[in-house]
Amino acid sequence: MSSHKSSFIRPNWPAPSSVCAYVSTRIGGVSCTPFDELNLGVHVQDNSEAVIQNRHLFASFIDMPDSVVWLNQVHGTDVVKLPCDSLPKSADAAFSDALNQVCAVLTADCLPVFFCNQSGTQVAVAHAGWRGLCAGVLESTLAQFDNKSSVMAWLGPAIGAAAFEVGGEVRQAFMTLYPEAEEAFKATQVSDKWLGDLYLLARQRLHAAGVTQVYGGDHCTFSDEVNFYSYRRDGKTGRMASVIWIDS
Repeated sequence: MSSHKSSFIRPNWPAPSSVCAYVSTRIGGVSCTPFDELNLGVHVQDNSEAVIQNRHLFASFIDMPDSVVWLNQVHGTDVVKLPCDSLPKSADAAFSDALNQVCAVLTADCLPVFFCNQSGTQVAVAHAGWRGLCAGVLESTLAQFDNKSSVMAWLGPAIGAAAFEVGGEVRQAFMTLYPEAEEAFKATQVSDKWLGDLYLLARQRLHAAGVTQVYGGDHCTFSDEVNFYSYRRDGKTGRMASVIWIDS
C-alpha cells in the first residue's frame, strides 16, 4: 500500500474483509488549478493526460485492479452489472458479483453510496444527487442483490445539510412521493429556499427499502475545500472517485 494515505478515504463500516472500498480525495495528483490535484474526471475540461496519470496514481495508492469501468452518469436510475459485453449509453450505478471487478462512480457534491452483502459476494456503488435519490437510484441498485435484508450501505462524501440550498420544487418533488422527506428540509430566510439533507434523504430511502445497516454520512464536500471537490462551491472543478470490488 502506498504512503499517500491522504489521497483516499476508507469507508468505516463492518464489511467483510473480501470487500475493498475507497473514495479518492483531491490530494496527491498532478492536475493544475482549478482541478488540483487528484482529479479523476475526464469530462470537466481538465488536461486529459493529467487525468489519465491521476487515475493510474489513485489505482497504485489503493492497489486497485485494472478492471475499473467509468460510467457516463446522467442523474438517472440505471444500474449496470459488471462485467458486461457492452456498456449502456448511461448509468448511475454499478453492481458486480465477480472477483476483482471494480465498480466506480464520480462525484463532486452528489452522494456516493456503497453497498455490499454480509457474505461479501455482491457489491455496488451508486451516484445519488437529489434527482437520482428522488427517482429511485438506490432502490434500483438494491434490486440487483439476492437478499436486500443482508445488504449494508455506507454514505460517502457529499454536500452537507448546512450548504445544500434548493428551491421549493425540489422539496415538493420528494414530499409528493415520500411524505417523510419533509424532515430533510429546513427553511431558510429566503422565500421558497430550503436546506436539503442528502444524507437523511438517502437513509430514509434505504430504510424504506429494508436496509437497516447504514453507515457514514459525516463529511461535507462544500465546506472541506482541502480534501474534496465541490461543484456547488467552485463550479469548474474536479471529481472524486468512489470504487468498490471483491478481492480474490
